[in-house]
Amino acid sequence: MGIFSHGHTPTVTAAAAIDLLRNEGVLIDVREMDEWLAGHAPTARHIPLSQLGALAGELDKTAPMVVICRSGRRSDHAVNELCKAGYNALNLAGGMQAWQQAGGDVVRDDGTHGMVI
Repeated sequence: MGIFSHGHTPTVTAAAAIDLLRNEGVLIDVREMDEWLAGHAPTARHIPLSQLGALAGELDKTAPMVVICRSGRRSDHAVNELCKAGYNALNLAGGMQAWQQAGGDVVRDDGTHGMVI
């Protein structure tokens, strides 16, 4: 299925996340602004990790949420905190690097092709 537990963190593979996000859920990108501007998933919502605590109240606790960073480390931390607060969150294993390798689009804000930094 592509969803597994990495330690205590609910985790999803990039391929499973792409399928999940086609039908439901939201993708939260917790990378820094320079990383976001270089390239991000087209449907992602940008909430840097440093702002997640302050902005989490704006997110739907019942909607499936996939959290992504560059490699999966920052998003792992974010998912642990979100799950403790009652959110239905999954860490995307391998981050944007895995997303891109699985065929996920990477774009800039203007819609042109982006890159993962």
